[in-house]
Amino acid sequence: MRLILAPMEGVLDHLMRDLLTRINPFDLCVTEFIRVVDMRLPPRVFYRLCPELRQGCRTPAGTPVRIQLLGQEPDWLAENADQACLLGAEGIDLNFGCPAKTVNKHRGGAALLADSEQLYRIAKAVRAAVPAHLPVSAKIRLGLEDRDSYLENSQALAEGGISELAVHARSKRDGYRPPAHWPLVADIRAALAIPVVINGEIWNAGQAQLAQAQSQCRDVMLGRGALALPNLAATIKNDTAPMSWDQVIELLLDYSALEVEGDKGVYYPNRIKQWLNFLKLQYPQAQTLFGQVRTLKHTDDIRSTLTAV
Repeated sequence: MRLILAPMEGVLDHLMRDLLTRINPFDLCVTEFIRVVDMRLPPRVFYRLCPELRQGCRTPAGTPVRIQLLGQEPDWLAENADQACLLGAEGIDLNFGCPAKTVNKHRGGAALLADSEQLYRIAKAVRAAVPAHLPVSAKIRLGLEDRDSYLENSQALAEGGISELAVHARSKRDGYRPPAHWPLVADIRAALAIPVVINGEIWNAGQAQLAQAQSQCRDVMLGRGALALPNLAATIKNDTAPMSWDQVIELLLDYSALEVEGDKGVYYPNRIKQWLNFLKLQYPQAQTLFGQVRTLKHTDDIRSTLTAV
């Protein structure tokens, strides 16, 4: 089994990847998406979203990081995949799953699930641009409005040459509402010769096992669950006990140090509140702590509150 840390825009940045790969046996991380429109992006864009490029495309803990691209134009996606590989990327991931309205209205992310031919053209162009020894993966949902196009889209991407496919087991219209439709992913697994990764509604080790059984997928991608239970990957792979609330507080303080010392300190108050919103799905104490910091705007005040817990 491989465990993959999912891409989540505005959430799983390089600092969070650093923190979570320190305490979990992740086999791979995927970056937030790099939006591609109509130009070959300069190196600074790739370094900003994936500073791990400067250290062999690994987190400080040594976990590989794959760069994700989002766009609709095959040639420009291929150009930027080439650029990423020249900078040291060890693989490219293609985003066909993002449900955000601002992305979809520009025919990016999940909007492309309505056009399997375009999925094929994108996969084929990017595969041709990436050195043969490096993987090209993709992430999809089960469909746009309905869960009805997943086989056609999956086969189009496989025929285009992708190396593996991650499937969020919901449609775009489903958003993040439970349930995730894991059994439908078994159809994809049976139809494709490439690895298929199950994703969606995995919050604990028992759900991970059930998702694997129902989808017939060995590999698991964790997103929101990895934020709600910070050592979720370790509980799944190593049968580690879930972190205690005291351990979570220590982790929040570690994260605070990373944010404040790094280049994103200005975002720290919003980021820590955002993480507490995920944590309260598993820890009731997080709701109380969120109430204490909700109106605080200064980093020092928030860190003092955390220290006093």
